[in-house]
Amino acid sequence: MRAGIALKKILIAGEAGQTTNYENALAAMQVHFVTSLQVKDVDEYDGLLLPGGGDVDPKLFGQLLIPETEIRQYSRWEQQLIRKGQEKLTPELDRIQLAILKAFCQYRKPVFGICKGMQLINIAFGGDMLRHLPTAVHHAYREKDQMHPARNEVNSFLYEVYGSDMLVNSAHHQGVGIPGRGIRYVQYAPDGVVEGLQHEFLPVYGVQWHPERLERDIKKLKKLFKIT
Repeated sequence: MRAGIALKKILIAGEAGQTTNYENALAAMQVHFVTSLQVKDVDEYDGLLLPGGGDVDPKLFGQLLIPETEIRQYSRWEQQLIRKGQEKLTPELDRIQLAILKAFCQYRKPVFGICKGMQLINIAFGGDMLRHLPTAVHHAYREKDQMHPARNEVNSFLYEVYGSDMLVNSAHHQGVGIPGRGIRYVQYAPDGVVEGLQHEFLPVYGVQWHPERLERDIKKLKKLFKIT
């Protein structure tokens, strides 16, 4: 969102039954939304929400699955994490979401990506991914979200809402790598993992964490999504 306009109808580009937290957050902000992977007319919507999900198909950023020989170098917990992620890839879903994202960008419509949604934004603009974070223990889901501090860059959408420092909730073992064209990284965890980004020219924003289940202040949530 982040367009500074009255947003009347948001598309959640996800599968029915898998986006409840995002739907609840938008409903709390009194925003009309549609959850669908079929878009006939982008002009029907005022903005796009790209939700979180599993691991991104590595073929989308020119890489292959992590080989078993490399997986075995990690701790037992990390081995399970990587194998589970690679077993549950959703290549078709990834490609549909990327196509929807590119269509919204073509029309310069506001886009907000969360977790995997942020990663897809970076990929859409030619960036790549870190298939497994060296510090995954601080970020991956373990019975509950991991909480850690993050630093917001000045002149960023996150700085506008939260100032320079905040606590975020993590549930991921992958992260963005090289930034895509026009992508600016605007939030970092203490270990250097990127937690937020925005596009230099388009109304495209993303966070690696989950504001839809972290932020209980509706006014701040509206400000983060730039809903007026």
